[in-house]
Amino acid sequence: MSATPQRRRPWWLGLAVIAIGAVWVQQGYGLPKMGGYAGVGPGDFVMIVGLALIALGLALLAQIARGASFEPQEAESAEAGAPPSRKALACAAAGAAIPLLTMRPLGFPLTAMLAFVLVTHAFGSRRLLLDCVIGLALGLLCWFGFSRLGVTLGGALPLAGW
Repeated sequence: MSATPQRRRPWWLGLAVIAIGAVWVQQGYGLPKMGGYAGVGPGDFVMIVGLALIALGLALLAQIARGASFEPQEAESAEAGAPPSRKALACAAAGAAIPLLTMRPLGFPLTAMLAFVLVTHAFGSRRLLLDCVIGLALGLLCWFGFSRLGVTLGGALPLAGW
């Protein structure tokens, strides 16, 4: 009889994904459901993302219950012995959280730029100026695109009501 060591299963991970999805669904209820030309409002998209996160969390819990092993992928195998980078995780989490703090004072494009820079830094990019330019361009493109559809994301920049 061989005694195989029991590996701890990361139940918390599946539950965390479900909880994040539930927050998205709950927040989606507060946003407009019907919008302009397409008849689909921003609340619908937020709720769809929330429901998808809940479904992914349930699928993750099912995999954990089956005992699926979560091994590094081939691209990560060179660093398989290294512990995960807490700095990169914190940077990515900050990129996801920054809109909560900066959307009103900085506007959508600058907030998108900051989030983009933090997430790309977490993934290893060290080109700060290029990341700022790309993030700002994407933020402006999204802001103008949504403005043309009639969806208000607030002011583009906090300067003179722009």
